[in-house]
Amino acid sequence: MKIFKGLKDKQSNKFLDKMSNNLRIQHFLLAVLFFACVFAILLTSLKPPQFDLVVGQRAPVDIRASKDIEDSIETQRLKNLAAEEVDSEYKLETSFHMEVKKDIEKFFSFIYEIKDNQEMEFLDKKIALETNDLNITGPNITAALEASTEILRYLENYIYEIITTYMNDGIKIEELQIEKNNIKDYIMSIEDFDNNLKELSVAIINATIRPNQFLDLELTEQKRQEAMEAIEKVMIRKGDIILREGENVTYDKLQIMSELGLLAKDRKVDFMLYTGIASIVLVIEFLLVAYIYVFNKELLKKTSRLFMMILIFLCVLIISKVLAIISIYLIPVAVSAMLLAILIDARLAFLVNLCLTILISIVTGNDFSFIAMGLIGGTVGVFSVINTQQRGNIFVSGLIISIVNLITIIGIGFVSSSEITKTLTFGFYGVLNGILCSILTVGSLPLWETVFHIVTPLKLLELSNPNHPLLKKLLIEAPGTYHHSIIVGNLSEAATNAVGGNSLLARTGAFYHDIGKTSRPYFFKENQLSAENPHDKINPSLSSLIITGHVKEGLELANKYKLPEEIKDFITQHHGNTLVAYFYHKAKNANSDEEIDENTFRYNGTKPLNKETAIVMLADSVEAAVRSLTSHTKEKIEAMIHKIFKDKLEDGQLEDCNLTLKELEKIKQAFLSVLLGIFHERIAYPDQDIKELKGRKAHESSN
Repeated sequence: MKIFKGLKDKQSNKFLDKMSNNLRIQHFLLAVLFFACVFAILLTSLKPPQFDLVVGQRAPVDIRASKDIEDSIETQRLKNLAAEEVDSEYKLETSFHMEVKKDIEKFFSFIYEIKDNQEMEFLDKKIALETNDLNITGPNITAALEASTEILRYLENYIYEIITTYMNDGIKIEELQIEKNNIKDYIMSIEDFDNNLKELSVAIINATIRPNQFLDLELTEQKRQEAMEAIEKVMIRKGDIILREGENVTYDKLQIMSELGLLAKDRKVDFMLYTGIASIVLVIEFLLVAYIYVFNKELLKKTSRLFMMILIFLCVLIISKVLAIISIYLIPVAVSAMLLAILIDARLAFLVNLCLTILISIVTGNDFSFIAMGLIGGTVGVFSVINTQQRGNIFVSGLIISIVNLITIIGIGFVSSSEITKTLTFGFYGVLNGILCSILTVGSLPLWETVFHIVTPLKLLELSNPNHPLLKKLLIEAPGTYHHSIIVGNLSEAATNAVGGNSLLARTGAFYHDIGKTSRPYFFKENQLSAENPHDKINPSLSSLIITGHVKEGLELANKYKLPEEIKDFITQHHGNTLVAYFYHKAKNANSDEEIDENTFRYNGTKPLNKETAIVMLADSVEAAVRSLTSHTKEKIEAMIHKIFKDKLEDGQLEDCNLTLKELEKIKQAFLSVLLGIFHERIAYPDQDIKELKGRKAHESSN
């Protein structure tokens, strides 16, 4: 069992080691962490509170809509009302009019035919006419036989006109009887015919007239749909009150609350809310990843800094939830921009400020004044802290942000609102916002610097302070090395400025590059106050071991005093794997018969990997070499500088840094300028002039 347990632990350790060394896995885990945390914060902010209510119950508080939503019940009611108000559409069948006319014409033709038959008796004619297709009998047939043909033709034409008038207007099925009555009343009012003929006309019309206007279901439905579509949706806007406190809950209101996810009993997932939040977070994450990948790829190798960026991002989001209760204008969006500009990269700080402003504005209701304040204040915050070298300057940056916030809020407020008091109150919160940003930045900056081992300009200034314990130790125990380091720092600062590097980092690194010499200070020439040299008493191999050992001892001191990695790089890289030439040649001369291994006389360090460490390497060698010159003329100094650079290039010490030949020329000129200032020629005061000056002072004092 112990064997299996041991194997299991071994496999687990391998897995953890693999995860810790695999950047892709680390990046994936950081991306998941960012998405999950931001998603959770937004969800808790945007997810509405839920209520346990039923129809008839009173609302415990004012219940507001959590987002824009359609009041579907009210919208449908208005649509139904609009549809009901649409009149039914009818279509006119013109063919029916012709059929009616033909029926009447046929009837009268039959009458004329019978009536003109001279061979038939009156009674026979009456009997024959009663067999007509219109089923007109009795007195009406008698009236037709008794009337003259001329009168009948006149009546026929009159009937045609009446039928045409009414049927051209259209007769609906449900209105047929009404129209018949109207026609009867009209005919009865005519004075051109007697009552018998009027009755005959009414009978003929009643027998022939028919509906010719029918309901057009398709057109009617189309009109109703158009009327319904013309009705605009009834919208409930975010923040609108659905139920006031104490108001009875109705079925309609309960349905709206259910659609908004405000009912606890529903227990349904708001997929739209979840999808919306996820989409926003993914877009923000994509922007950040794309920027880092395109513009700051080196940051991908520093997962600790990516993790720090995520923590700062999340902290500001969490703080915003708390301060939004008082006022959204107190939310210190700019603090993230200020911290990231100091700790990582100013351009990245701009993007993070933009992303945070967008996210917080979504949570707080998309207030335009807040968005403008967040974007402008954050931008000013980044500009004001770039290359800041005093923590007190951050408070000045906070005051600048306060002023900008005040101007932004008041400007937008006066343009879009007439509430002066309210606008001035928001402006006051904007002033407090800037002060809060500076306090949070100054207060948390040492934490980020310490936990994530980040060297900021402020940290470098603290390290370059002569009162730092390690520099005081160097000054007391190895004063010559301390003085040498100060000059190397000045040379490095001037040269780094010339090639656009981090001059503050180079100067600070130069101060610490030789701290290992405090272990055996008198084995190094600059600390030897007398002519006695301890190396004369030991063999060259041991001397070389002592000389090269100051790198290892310096690294141990750096770890003890918890110096940042960036400063440790100067200790391990300022000699690279350079050959300790003096003792190597001394060993060769002393042991001419033996073959000396050159590697035993080389530093076991790393070649410079960046501009700053390479410049310190060159400055270190140049300062020592120039100091050894007996005459410090410009030509000799320049020749020595050229020789040092040539030796370093030929030895391959500069092959891993990103310095170009053009930049090396600039570094040479910077070194020459500084060294000429140090080793300038002085005026020699003649002895006679000095004696005369002393005598004059003595005479003046006696008087």
